[in-house]
Amino acid sequence: MASGKDSQPDGAGRDTVSDAKASEGGTATAQVSGGHAQGGTAVVNAPGTAKDPREGHGRPAHSEESSGRATGADDAAEAESKRSRGAPVVIERSYVDSSFVLRTRWQTATGEATITEFMPVGDRRASLVRRVECISGTVTIHQEILVRFGYGEAVPWVYRINDEDTGAESIVGMAGPDAIVLHGSRLPMSEHRRHRGDFTMQAGEVVDFELCWFPSHRKVPPMCDVDEKLEETLAYWRNWCSRFPPQGEYHEMVKRSLLVLRALTHESTGGIVAAPTTSLPEQFGGERNWDYRYVWLRDAALTLESMMTHGYEQEALEWRNWLLRAVAGDPEDLQIMYGLAGERQLAERELDQFPGYMDSKPVRVGNGAYGQYQGDVIGEVMVVLEKLRNMGQQEDHFSWPLQKSLLHYAEKHFYNRDHGIWEMRGEKQYFTHSRVMMWAAFDRGVRAVRDHGLDGEDDHWVRLRDELRDEIMEHGFNKEINSFTQTYDNTEVDASLLVIAQVGFVKYDDDLMLGTVARLERDLLDEAGLLMRYRTEAGVDGLAPGEYPFLACSFWLVEQYARSGRIGDARKLMDQLVGYANELGLLSEEYDTANKRMAGNYPQAFSHLALIRAADAINGRAQEAL
Repeated sequence: MASGKDSQPDGAGRDTVSDAKASEGGTATAQVSGGHAQGGTAVVNAPGTAKDPREGHGRPAHSEESSGRATGADDAAEAESKRSRGAPVVIERSYVDSSFVLRTRWQTATGEATITEFMPVGDRRASLVRRVECISGTVTIHQEILVRFGYGEAVPWVYRINDEDTGAESIVGMAGPDAIVLHGSRLPMSEHRRHRGDFTMQAGEVVDFELCWFPSHRKVPPMCDVDEKLEETLAYWRNWCSRFPPQGEYHEMVKRSLLVLRALTHESTGGIVAAPTTSLPEQFGGERNWDYRYVWLRDAALTLESMMTHGYEQEALEWRNWLLRAVAGDPEDLQIMYGLAGERQLAERELDQFPGYMDSKPVRVGNGAYGQYQGDVIGEVMVVLEKLRNMGQQEDHFSWPLQKSLLHYAEKHFYNRDHGIWEMRGEKQYFTHSRVMMWAAFDRGVRAVRDHGLDGEDDHWVRLRDELRDEIMEHGFNKEINSFTQTYDNTEVDASLLVIAQVGFVKYDDDLMLGTVARLERDLLDEAGLLMRYRTEAGVDGLAPGEYPFLACSFWLVEQYARSGRIGDARKLMDQLVGYANELGLLSEEYDTANKRMAGNYPQAFSHLALIRAADAINGRAQEAL
């Protein structure tokens, strides 16, 4: 048993706000989270080291193009300014090898320190480990931890304990079902409902910390063996990457993207979140702030496609099993998104206690889109499960009957308008992309029967598929503008039209597709050459106009260029896009080209999986043929 003392209300828990901040004059900063949500500073390996984006990721450390703020090493001008004031500067930030072990190197007026941070894997332990090492001279570390549960509303009771066996002191905080413990030999002291403290280190000295969440009704977990957990975590990621084959151009960016997709996958359930963040704005100061911490069937299916194209079939099967559990039941209860374990109730609410990132309100928890009908989702799922069959995976007694029920669901909603891939909050429409994906759903059902010998209503599905094709060609392609259109009722175009070739409705070099690409280039390319999703000024989404380019859309354009013979254009745009990754190789949802910074939730699965497809297209990998 542990003995307690110094009981007090303070803060600690799953919603921990923990930041060891730098003070002026020789103090190193240690930060809990490796990937900041906004910014686009690019550092590769060491300050000033340039690297070809087709080999690695990001821009050189001190490139004038690398602004973005708040992520990674300080740029040259800022670093020099800090040095002149005697303030600490970050001179390098990177992941260790092919892992998510983050290493940040700090330089102060009196010495250098390295901060190594990671989340242990494999033991279901919800913790964050930090190792502080003084490399040279002396360095004073300032640490601060402010802890709140319930999105900042619950102030926990905090007390100190001593381990019976070792006598080591720890700080524990709990409120309701949640508790956290902070282990370490240099713990901060209580000060105004938070904990602060300074300690000075000499060259060669190492100090470890662990911040661990646990259910409050359980015993306080002891501190982990940091050396052991660090080696286990590095070994896990190295082993996972050992199956990754050479990719040709953009090898490192593809590998990091696959690692990101794996890291967004729940270790136990197999659910793949769209992003681990909520309410990071798509327009700074605007209302386009959404909670992405859920599993979209569409995004997860596309993630799975990227995984299995690069040799990760087991992950594909894990996701298929997640799908079976999540959508099991009456097909009419199908949702476009679920919680990590398949939860269905994802009601959206606003958190008025938060000002929002850069005053972007409201801050939202939950996502109201879970109740939308989006006609493309069944197609996304059926396309990827067909690719699983093509790779030799067998259907079981559950998986194929479920897919047949999904096709029956699609048939029942055959004539329904929908909210589309972008989850429009305006009136439902006949979105051309959605209708094409419905065509793809029935097409893959036909293939399952005729190519793989499964039982099903193939003749009936052929009739539905062909009816859809005729309808799309009549209402979704406008001969006057020589382009597919966003909806049947307008002449606007939409970046999602690039998916039409990806699923085989037409070929990439078909005149219909080339005309559509020309229209997209005319109407949706911004001044920096990035592709917007659609013109928000048209009002179809029911929100105030204005947003930044979605990176996934421009990666789709790279794929289209490469597969239609415009390889030079593909490489040029690809190099530009991977240059927006920060020094860790991470991409957000959108990019603000005017201010050279990331925007939207981060890191974003959709951006990374589209990057993988684009690289595959440039490298000649026939992903769509699987």
